Amino acid sequence: MPLIPEEPQIHEKAQGPRATPASGRTAPTPRPVPGPRPAAPPRPGRPGPARPAAPAQRASRDTAAKPAPSGPAAAAPARSAPQIQLIPATPDGALDAAEEAVDLLLDSGRTPGDVLVVTTGEPHPWATHELSFGDAAYWAQHDAGDDVFYTDAAAVDRAASRAVVVVALNGDEAAVATVLPLARSRAGTLLIVCGDPQRVNSVLGAGV
Repeated sequence: MPLIPEEPQIHEKAQGPRATPASGRTAPTPRPVPGPRPAAPPRPGRPGPARPAAPAQRASRDTAAKPAPSGPAAAAPARSAPQIQLIPATPDGALDAAEEAVDLLLDSGRTPGDVLVVTTGEPHPWATHELSFGDAAYWAQHDAGDDVFYTDAAAVDRAASRAVVVVALNGDEAAVATVLPLARSRAGTLLIVCGDPQRVNSVLGAGV
């Protein structure tokens, strides 16, 4: 029976779930480079595109394997300064300009919890309304961190840092010199100031 020796053929057994030979493999599709995605539709509640914090996190992982310096010379890495954006506005129009800035931030994909709004003059109506329920309830919403939070010059030092801080210079000229440096220290990636650009430059520096 001449067919018997030929039955265990190697190429027949290799037919099953086979992998494409290495020489015939299609090259893997390159991963997209992280960055802005203008074509993607904005999704409320999703972190905004191209977070500047990502490169810093990547850098920290790269240096994690290096031995940390010991003794007095060791120091925490300095946090990069936030980008500053000026929106010219009069004191009467600063709050409206801040509201428009917040709307644009949320439309662009920023989550509400990313945003802190600070007023130097009249408090924002939301803050006035929420404070009517008591100081504890008001700050509980701040601590929850799931919505835009509005505060004023007197309480900005109590507010925690957020990715974006929007400042409305809507009055109390004397408070501007104190509020702007505090607001900049609370801003993780972006500080938006609605007010007189010359006044802002005089406080934060001409390079703004």
